[in-house]
Amino acid sequence: MFGTRQSRTVITRLNEAGYEAVFVGGAVRDYLLGKEPTDIDIATSATPAQVKSVFSNTIDLGTEHGTVLVIESGEPIEVTTYRTEGTYSDNRRPDEVHFVTSLEEDLKRRDFTINALALRIGGEVVDPFRGREDLSKKTIRAVGNPSERFSEDALRMIRAVRFVSVLGFELESSTKASITALGSSIKTLSVERVKQEFDKLFNGLFAHEALELLEDTKLSEALPLYPTQQDSWLQCAPFQNSLDGWASLMIAGDFDASEVVKAYKLSNKERLFLQSVQKFYSIRLIRSYTIMDYYGAECSTLMSVEKLIATLTTRLPIDENTIRNAMDLLPIHTKQELAVKGEQLMEWTGRSGGRWLGEAIQAIEHAVLYQVTPNDHNSIKEWFLHEYECKE
Repeated sequence: MFGTRQSRTVITRLNEAGYEAVFVGGAVRDYLLGKEPTDIDIATSATPAQVKSVFSNTIDLGTEHGTVLVIESGEPIEVTTYRTEGTYSDNRRPDEVHFVTSLEEDLKRRDFTINALALRIGGEVVDPFRGREDLSKKTIRAVGNPSERFSEDALRMIRAVRFVSVLGFELESSTKASITALGSSIKTLSVERVKQEFDKLFNGLFAHEALELLEDTKLSEALPLYPTQQDSWLQCAPFQNSLDGWASLMIAGDFDASEVVKAYKLSNKERLFLQSVQKFYSIRLIRSYTIMDYYGAECSTLMSVEKLIATLTTRLPIDENTIRNAMDLLPIHTKQELAVKGEQLMEWTGRSGGRWLGEAIQAIEHAVLYQVTPNDHNSIKEWFLHEYECKE
């Protein structure tokens, strides 16, 4: 049975109120592919005002575009009125939206046939554009005229490539030809939208094929920043996750982390990851890791670095088990795990705080990591007073 109990309740109540309501979009596609559906959406012939009249707990998400969030037994469910759309002067949003009562008219405005599917609560699949046939053929084909679909929203071209990566499908010939002809229009898109699609592309099992497609269709030439050495870049796929994808783009393209962060407006978390990968990749080009390297790195960072070392250089990579074992054997993993604090050093020496205190903590940290002294209060005190202080 498709959908959650709450989502089926929403459809049933709309049907009982005299309105047509169906499951639509990617969740239906995934269901027909035998995958666990996510992000369940409902489309209906009811207008936003009519939807709100049926349910007591709703939130407006954009009633001018027909979407109401219905809270049913604690679960938020998006319900969108059937609609047609006018011209797209900005290649992103329709200039005007018209509510309709025809499900087929609503499905006609969608991007690809495999997404222009609907499922009635009784299990009947509504498929006016042969989406199920394309699912069986593993084909990504635009609904109607592909040039019109891509002129409406240029992001659909990158979405097509993303579906290649995630689903392992191939582009239908006229759909691919239209992307090749119109690819330069993705320059008008906001970087944030492009970045979101690449996050999903990097998580796909067929990212290698998707990267080839970016090159074949010339979409790569219109992107904010992209590796020119295609062979090296292709070797990096598939990726461990989206972070690994961005790090691979950086290293394969010989970019600085700051360039990638700026070009694609990456988050602080992503920036820190790329900076760390860049640092340790540079280290690995000349030597192996030291205890201090293992101490200062995240396992995921080093795994990404070693994949790139194996892919892009002739150096032998360090396997994941070796990395994890080296990290597990560290006496401490953060400075906070030291058995002493700065206050105790001041107490032992009778000195007030200052630059010396940070240097002393760093020395203790180093001594513990290299097992010059065990990480316990008395041992560190003994070493500090009789070895470290004596050298000062």
